[in-house]
Amino acid sequence: MKYKFNLLLAAAALFVFSCRNNNQQENSISISPEAGTTYKSGDAVAVKAHYPSNIKPDSIVYLVDSVRIGSLKDSSALSLKTDTIPLGPRVITAKVYQGGKSQDISTNIVLLAAKAPDEYTYKVVKVFPHDTSSYTEGLQYADGVLYESTGNYGSSTIRKSDLNTGKALQVTKLDSKYFGEGMSVIGDKVIQMTYKEKVGFVYDKSSLKLLSTFINNVGVEGWGMCFDGKKLYFDDSTNRIWFLDKTNYRNIGFIDVYDDKQAISEVNELEYIDGKLYSNVYTKDTILVINPKTGAVLQRVDMKNLWPLANRPTGYDNLNNVLNGIAWDEKGKRLFVTGKKWPHVYQIELIKK
Repeated sequence: MKYKFNLLLAAAALFVFSCRNNNQQENSISISPEAGTTYKSGDAVAVKAHYPSNIKPDSIVYLVDSVRIGSLKDSSALSLKTDTIPLGPRVITAKVYQGGKSQDISTNIVLLAAKAPDEYTYKVVKVFPHDTSSYTEGLQYADGVLYESTGNYGSSTIRKSDLNTGKALQVTKLDSKYFGEGMSVIGDKVIQMTYKEKVGFVYDKSSLKLLSTFINNVGVEGWGMCFDGKKLYFDDSTNRIWFLDKTNYRNIGFIDVYDDKQAISEVNELEYIDGKLYSNVYTKDTILVINPKTGAVLQRVDMKNLWPLANRPTGYDNLNNVLNGIAWDEKGKRLFVTGKKWPHVYQIELIKK
């Protein structure tokens, strides 16, 4: 019996040793580059699975964010081209196939913009009046008038205003439980988002009569919005800009906004102009011009002193009533900007520094 018991112990030890060796063999497979490594868009990234000589893979398939980018049959490196990949964190996986089985090993990189944004300033071309009761959240110029979404609980609206006089032509007030945010004109409708209520509104463009509502579960909060003729762009307080279907307002993709150094959070009011996204940065005197395919910041516009602090009334709430509102007159090629409860809408031209 003692002999049999010793045999059982030896067998158990051999099994544990075998399992340990197998685990060590599996754990000995690794992948480069090291997790968290940063690259600039356009850099070639050498992706490589590392494994001991006793492992003979049938093939190694490489993926970026679950999308296959290539395969190899040996331990050579795969060159990952990054010039068309959206910016931000990207997960790279190697699937090592051997004997009909596969083992996955993953890493991640952070992709930044290829170069620093071009720096711009502005020139004021003309000044128009703006309703100082309008806590501007969304702004768009269409059909010769300004469409505007205003915020704050109890005073949120969707409205049309005369550019030259600043007077409201039509106003639809939101229920006091809603805080109005970004808006966009799509065909014969106007779409408006809310701040934290996860509800969107659809209005008749002509009358601003409420037609329907929808649930918006995209993003952290509701912030800015614009339309490129095919899809909506929508941001949420982070550095992410979501793509929404123009008919059902559901998520169909996203980009993350980065410059050449870091993520740029709190991108806010959005406008689509000549194939690029324009966005102010919340509480900053800054407008960004963003590549809508990759999220790269192409230009940074310094908007300081557009409405100088010295010209503002005593006791004015400068912390809340910040730059916010970008509109584009496609026919006239005019760019308009304003701020929350500001007395003016400014027509500006951008000037490279």
